[in-house]
Amino acid sequence: MSNVIDLLNDHKSERSFTDEAIDDATLERIISTAYRAPTSVNSQQVSIVVIRDEARRAEISKIAGGQPWIAQAPVFLVFVLDMYKSHVGLELIGDQQIAHESVESVVAGATDVGIALGSVMAAARSEGLGIVPIGGIRRDSDAMIKLLKLPKYTYPVAGVVIGHVDVPSHHKPRLPLETFRHDETYKTDGLEEKISKYNQEIVEHWKDTGRTDGDTWSASVSGYYKHIYFPDVLPNLIKQGFGFNK
Repeated sequence: MSNVIDLLNDHKSERSFTDEAIDDATLERIISTAYRAPTSVNSQQVSIVVIRDEARRAEISKIAGGQPWIAQAPVFLVFVLDMYKSHVGLELIGDQQIAHESVESVVAGATDVGIALGSVMAAARSEGLGIVPIGGIRRDSDAMIKLLKLPKYTYPVAGVVIGHVDVPSHHKPRLPLETFRHDETYKTDGLEEKISKYNQEIVEHWKDTGRTDGDTWSASVSGYYKHIYFPDVLPNLIKQGFGFNK
């Protein structure tokens, strides 16, 4: 089996890090994988802001709702949907960008960010480091925009913590593969039963790993999805110049 496949299948989100620094050469190799990652129509609509400053990481930890691992690990990368670069590029030839007024551009840009994020996570782990992706920066994206001095037509989609692992995490069980892989058409038959069994399995996992507060998957996701998760995303996207009427 491919070493890359083994690496990806061994994924764990780590949340315990030492403060040991990551050397420049290693970080450069990791970031290069996102730099070379594919983007829609070669738009290159992804940028990364590297955060090493301790005080700035502490501030981002607060913005993300109090996630201590952001402040704990030595590096935090912010992945930015970046249509400012293309805006400038079009102006150079006398054209005007209007694509940012379309929801398609947000979908395509977020997809490209996801590809870049996946590349960085795999690269960091291949260097023996631990990672945890962070969507919590969207909790107060306006504060992130101001902290990072992001220009118009940009938006901080996600981040990732990178560092040397202190106390390793555990692999979590997943929903059955047949709830993920659908051949030819989406299959809904038996989904409730499969989720019910998984709810029991995840509770047993929490018990086995020493967590007494572990809940079912349904209850855990409900805590986020029974309301709008980050309600300020839309107004902050609009404030940054993005549109959704086209």
